Amino acid sequence: MKLVSIICTVALVMSSLLLQAQQITYQGVVIDGQTKEPVPGATLRLPGTQIGTVTDELGRFSLPTAQPCDHLKVSSVGYQETLIAVSTGKMVVSLTPKVEDLQPIIVTASREAQVRSEAPMAISRLSPTLLQETKAVNLYEVINKTPGVVMPNLGNEQHSMGIRQPFGTNAYYLYLEDGLPVRPMGVFNHNALIELNAFAISSVEVVKGPVSSLYGPEGVGGAINFLTHRPTAVPVVRVGVLGDGWGYRRVQAGAGGMLTKRFGVFVGGSMARQRNSWQSQSDFDKVSLNTRAEYVLSDRTRLIATTVFNKYHSQTSGSVDSVAYYSRNYTSTTDFTYRDVYSLRSRLTLEHRWSAQGESFMTAFRRDNSLKQNPNYSIRWKSGATTATGEINDNSFSSLGLMAQHSQRFAWLDSRLIAGALFDNSPNTYYAYQTELQAVLRPDKRSVERYVQVRELPDQFLSRYEARIRNVAAYAQYDFSPIPHVRLTLGVRYDRMSFNYDNFLDKTRGIKTYEQASPRLGLTYDLGRSRGLYANVSRGFSPPGLTAVFRKNPNVGPGQPPFYYNLQPAQFTNVEVGGWASLLDRKVDFDWSIYQMAGRNELLSIRQPDNSTDYQSAGRTLHRGVEYSLTYKPSDQLFFRFGGTNAVHRFVDFALSNRQSDAVRNLADYDMPQAPRWIANTELTYKPCWAKGLRTALEWQRISPWYQNQINTVRYNDRGAFGAPGVSVINFRTGYVWKGLEVYMNVLNLTDELYANNASRGNAPTDRTTFTPAAPRTVVVGLQYQFTGN
Repeated sequence: MKLVSIICTVALVMSSLLLQAQQITYQGVVIDGQTKEPVPGATLRLPGTQIGTVTDELGRFSLPTAQPCDHLKVSSVGYQETLIAVSTGKMVVSLTPKVEDLQPIIVTASREAQVRSEAPMAISRLSPTLLQETKAVNLYEVINKTPGVVMPNLGNEQHSMGIRQPFGTNAYYLYLEDGLPVRPMGVFNHNALIELNAFAISSVEVVKGPVSSLYGPEGVGGAINFLTHRPTAVPVVRVGVLGDGWGYRRVQAGAGGMLTKRFGVFVGGSMARQRNSWQSQSDFDKVSLNTRAEYVLSDRTRLIATTVFNKYHSQTSGSVDSVAYYSRNYTSTTDFTYRDVYSLRSRLTLEHRWSAQGESFMTAFRRDNSLKQNPNYSIRWKSGATTATGEINDNSFSSLGLMAQHSQRFAWLDSRLIAGALFDNSPNTYYAYQTELQAVLRPDKRSVERYVQVRELPDQFLSRYEARIRNVAAYAQYDFSPIPHVRLTLGVRYDRMSFNYDNFLDKTRGIKTYEQASPRLGLTYDLGRSRGLYANVSRGFSPPGLTAVFRKNPNVGPGQPPFYYNLQPAQFTNVEVGGWASLLDRKVDFDWSIYQMAGRNELLSIRQPDNSTDYQSAGRTLHRGVEYSLTYKPSDQLFFRFGGTNAVHRFVDFALSNRQSDAVRNLADYDMPQAPRWIANTELTYKPCWAKGLRTALEWQRISPWYQNQINTVRYNDRGAFGAPGVSVINFRTGYVWKGLEVYMNVLNLTDELYANNASRGNAPTDRTTFTPAAPRTVVVGLQYQFTGN
């Protein structure tokens, strides 16, 4: 018996050793073929079997198997499935992104990765491939490709915004960087994207409609989340130069990789300069630098640190009148206006995965920001006068804050709970004082040829205050699946914005508070085969910006305060339905949304005859529209994209004036200014199979006419390409890649149309239109080289 036992034991040991000897382990990393970033959650499987594994947060995989094979099948949402040959060494698997995929992995909908079919909202993702092939000089070139979005270019990276709102400068949007607002609530600036480094952006997600239930106030029209470049899974170095025929030059460089098995970095920076452009008084300089480091503390814990620095100085040419605009005489009326921006943002995030069902993160952040300017738009002049006034202002803030979130999944109804909180302490200082100007008139005595700054008046303040802003918020979102293929989302967020202030003009001090609960109810219905429907009802609100609250009121009535202390938060209720579908064996993709958003206390700026602004926060508005996008990819060589929106933005009840002598006293049923009825962007891309690495694309940007003022007496309806009224512009892009070296050329405004990025005027009969002219035909050429290691 002992002999038999010994023989059996030896046999078991020998068989175990034999099995171990036969077992093979395939190891490697899966990366994005465009950005070289790791692809977490990718699936690797032995063909024809159920044997497989999933990549970790760093894109790494290890697949032990006793069944040898020649190939592995690799797939991930948003990428083309591929079959790779296996090797015994460490493999680097490069996946090709799908630019036409309707079901990408998104993070903005819930602050964590999820597939599009679980998000009951209108959301678009601008992929790394689209960013790479567009080779945008300015962010508006890619943002305008999003259906329902128009981002007018105001020159030198300055811009306004329109998402489910008329395009303009109101604080109804959130600009996010990796899910964190670029600026604190109450200090919104429509030009805030100046403070981003475009070369360090990996992808962009655009949410349309209120996102206040998750991200807080100001996210009424929508939110734009810029996702910065992660450390690459393999060593990468990118360098490039570009320039155009109008004196713009930029040099940019980036490098990334894993310095150890646990520690990786990516650093990206650029320096831009413009001199002697097509428009006078438009020179500018900008320096940007991003760093992102990630350290894997354990298989469940990761530490992420980012720093973003931007320094910007620009002359500001401002808008021009009709005489200069239609004669293409783009000389500025000023030679003294400017804008200075300094911004430094840093954050430290600790992520921990407690189990497969629960994960948390905590982020500590800091912002330092200063915006100094002598703005052209603040010049106040009455028709026929030979004198005018301007202003110099400085808006600065410093933030310290903490944000935390926990997500927990439950087996019951396949549900998930997300809960989080935010604390943001942002002291804010602001001053604006008057300048004295001389107005040199044209012979008609009705328009100004140029302004001359006579002197500064630093003791004549238009506004001067200190405010200690404290934003506190708590939010929760619960989604579950009551029946197969249907998912419900319930969300609510409570925000309290308060600030202690010292108003040095009227020598008052006090505290002001805005608070609001913002709920949301959403539903998605996955029909299968890449088809689905969604619906949601949401609330959003936006408190007035502090620069408006503490600005002197030029139209003070009896018993009214001299400042805009009585401005109320704008509140919006949004209802929408939408869906998505893939057709013709996934060669055609289509998505759509229909929305209606009712506004109350929407903040409007009423231009006065001398170009000063009267703020009003009253009345009701209506925003209603349909958004849609269509992509068609009949082959690997051709790709067609079309997106647009048809919308109405209208006053429902808004008291413009109480004077009986005014022809229009209530704006009920009038269209809001800067609110085109149709916006579209379409593009055809050709990548010939007979010339690998070559690409060409033709793009058409279309914006229909809009009313320039509140009383709807004047429209901007000049004709552009194809004779279409409004804005109609054609852009051409081409590039060629060979062994990491890329040369490209973009021709913007191919047909050299005369058009305006903005045209507006006041309501008084003597007011005249001011135009923000768009650039004439612009040829951009660039060269970029990328080295990729193993």
